[in-house]
Amino acid sequence: MSIRVEVKRLAHGEGLPLPAYATTGAAGMDVVSAEDVVIAPGERHAVATGLAVAIPEGYEIQVRPRSGLALKHGITVPNTPGTIDSDYRGELKVILINLGAEPFAIARGDRVAQLVLAPVVLA
Repeated sequence: MSIRVEVKRLAHGEGLPLPAYATTGAAGMDVVSAEDVVIAPGERHAVATGLAVAIPEGYEIQVRPRSGLALKHGITVPNTPGTIDSDYRGELKVILINLGAEPFAIARGDRVAQLVLAPVVLA
């Protein structure tokens, strides 16, 4: 099953890849950073992606950490999974926290999270 999600590339996201599935069995699309940033131990940062999305009504995008960043460096999404609602039209940002002992550098173009499109059931 495939759902269309409109993506707008913002000026600072020019030249970066759009979110994409790394393998045919992947549940999440890798999303990359649109900025260079260093996150000190214990600090949080909302990492710019240079993208805005139009999520169809009845769906959300869940922002999930990349397991390799969490295991190797202590970099994770503190509000896992983060939720992007269908009526949000601003820049998609990924909140990351450094739970490691060393500062962690993120370069423009580095994969920082996974995005999972999921249906929403209201009570």
